[in-house]
Amino acid sequence: MPLIAQNHFQFIIEFAVLMIIGVTFLLNIVPLSLSAVLLIALIISIGISLLFGFDAISLLAPSLSAHEFTHPYGSIALLAIVTCLASIYIMEEVGINTRSLKSFIILLIVFITLAGGLVHRDFLGMWILGLLIGFFILSKSFRRKSVLTIKRASMVIVLILAAFGALEGLSRLLNLPVLSPLLRLDRLNLNSVSSIALVLKNTYLIGHNPASAYWGSDALGFADGYISLPINLITLFGLPFPLFYGILVTKKDVIDYFVPGIFGFSYDFGYLTFFLILAYVVAVLLIGLKILSVYREKRERGNKSLLGREALLIGSITAFISQAWIGFFVINRDINGTALVTFLFLGALVLGHVLLVKKN
Repeated sequence: MPLIAQNHFQFIIEFAVLMIIGVTFLLNIVPLSLSAVLLIALIISIGISLLFGFDAISLLAPSLSAHEFTHPYGSIALLAIVTCLASIYIMEEVGINTRSLKSFIILLIVFITLAGGLVHRDFLGMWILGLLIGFFILSKSFRRKSVLTIKRASMVIVLILAAFGALEGLSRLLNLPVLSPLLRLDRLNLNSVSSIALVLKNTYLIGHNPASAYWGSDALGFADGYISLPINLITLFGLPFPLFYGILVTKKDVIDYFVPGIFGFSYDFGYLTFFLILAYVVAVLLIGLKILSVYREKRERGNKSLLGREALLIGSITAFISQAWIGFFVINRDINGTALVTFLFLGALVLGHVLLVKKN
């Protein structure tokens, strides 16, 4: 097999392997103390907040173009915030006063929730799911009573419904359909049924029916570009893969935007390949949780050298599983293109700890 990728799928695999190697190398040479991890996570959290805030303002200002940062960087926001929360839990264990820091993190969470949810409702789903997963992992890792109760969960549901109602009312008051959750749902319902029918009728064990793809007779029947890394990354290396440009993106939207990732990945790569991808996701999760249990055991025995890595791992696992869930089961775009790079990076952040555990 040549080292130069022959199609989108090979390129994704090679990129993922290089990402794992690179991240593992960095985790082993960079001294990640708890304070360093917390500082980096805070900087990323603030930066993501500014990006999401700019995007939210762009919806209301016709002179500004929206960039939809929530799709590619939503899980990074989750990684940073949950890492900050994990750092706070660790600091509280040794008696450090974290009241001011905790208040600042709560403000960031509220701001990201409002700004990101205003731009994309699927981000809101990933964000809330991720926070719930994060708090669950934190409560288990630090043997604390979970902050999540039935009463609080009910309050969250009520707040979400109220937020959706407020957005719908605001969109009609300001005559801004882009803010309307109902319009988005109608658009998805209108297109998703036909898109899913296309996938189910034309997907094989390996690949899909070439005649059903946009490229027609030139289609490969496997890795036709519906699932791909960013275009600029492909053109950077001069790879001769089929790409969707400009108005052609509407053809990609049939798979990319209107169906969950289970259909998008299955269509472009086949059912068998998608099963292997899911096996990879489950393996990353189980490996991450196993390493996390090792970190917890070392911490409880008085080993303070891995506290920063433990906080980073908690954030990485949370963001990885949340993006996987929303991307595969809600909307494919949350795990495609630049978002796919983010997803591979999060997986590498989890797997990169394997060598650390063996070394210690």
